[in-house]
Amino acid sequence: MAARFHFRLEPLRKLREALEREAERALARALQGEREARAHLDALAAQRTATFEARRLASGQVLDLELWRAGERFLVVLERREIQGYEGLRAASVQVAATREALTLAHREHLMLVRLKERRALQHALEQQRREIREMDELAVLRHHRQSA
Repeated sequence: MAARFHFRLEPLRKLREALEREAERALARALQGEREARAHLDALAAQRTATFEARRLASGQVLDLELWRAGERFLVVLERREIQGYEGLRAASVQVAATREALTLAHREHLMLVRLKERRALQHALEQQRREIREMDELAVLRHHRQSA
């Protein structure tokens, strides 16, 4: 009767597979954070453009200095927010790179165990085949001895 193949490192392989899936989810979260940072910067740029458009005067329109100063203060605040946004985007990009590297490592470790399992299964199958051939040869020899006796 053929012995079934049992990979002793199967629990470790399953753990590595779970770690790889978790690394994929972490990368997805990091990419989402990066997209949100970019969207925030785009919104700030749109606010800046809208502020500049609002400050444009039509011909013959009187300039309101209080409104102009308020717009100037708002632009300074927007500039600070944009600087913070770029810093946040840089941090998000660093996070994406780190989680991508972690995913690569987790995938490599999982793949190593999958390949080891495949090699061991192949070795087991070859050993099983050799064992069966040896048993068939022994049976043939015994049958031959009985027939010749």
